[in-house]
Amino acid sequence: MSIATDIDFARINAELGRNAEGLVDWAIGLGQRAIVTTNFRPFEAVILHMVTRAKRDVPVVWMDNGYNTEATYRFADEVTKQLGLDLHIYLPRRSRAHREAVEGPTPALDDPRHAAFTEEVKLEPFARALRETAPKVWFTALRATDTAVRAQMDPVSVNPDGLIKVAPLLHWSSKDLYTYCEAHGLPNNFDYVDPTKGEDNRECGLHLSH
Repeated sequence: MSIATDIDFARINAELGRNAEGLVDWAIGLGQRAIVTTNFRPFEAVILHMVTRAKRDVPVVWMDNGYNTEATYRFADEVTKQLGLDLHIYLPRRSRAHREAVEGPTPALDDPRHAAFTEEVKLEPFARALRETAPKVWFTALRATDTAVRAQMDPVSVNPDGLIKVAPLLHWSSKDLYTYCEAHGLPNNFDYVDPTKGEDNRECGLHLSH
C-alpha cells in the first residue's frame, strides 16, 4: 500500500503550499526514498540547494537529451561540484549523432514525428530512471507560471502509480528565485533550450505523463 493513502493532501497544501522549505522538510520527513529531477534550466540551483540542504544524498536525476547548450553543460558541472550532488544522468538509447544521421534534425512541433522524438529523448529515459531509482517522493522545480497545465497543479499531489510529486517552488516568481540564488551564492544559467518543448509555454509531456 502506498504511503500516499495516509496523507491529507488538501491539508498539507493549505498549510505548506506556499512555504517551500517547510514543504521540502515535510516531504523528506516522510522517510521515503526521494529523487529530485533537474534539467539545469534557469534557477534550477534553487530546488537542488533546497532539497540537498534537507537531505544531502538525495539522488539528482537529469535526463540529458543530448541537445543542451554548452552553457547548460558547464552550469550542470558547476552546480554539481558546488553542492556535491549525487547526480544520475539518463541518456537516450541513441546518441544525438546517431539519431540525426538516421532521421535528420529535430522535428518541428507540427511534425508527426515530434511525439516520438520526445518519447525517445525525455520520456523513456525518465521511465528508466523511475524503474532504477524506485522513488516514493519526487521533487520537481515546476512553477505555476510555466504553462497553463502547471497553473492548475497543487504543490503536493500523488500520481496514479502512488508517486508523491512535490513542487515546492510552484508559487515562486522569478524574483523570488533570483533573491534565493543571491542569498545562497548559487550560480545560474539563462542559455537553455529544450527541444521537446519548442515554445516556453508548452508542456514537454513529462508532467502530463507523470
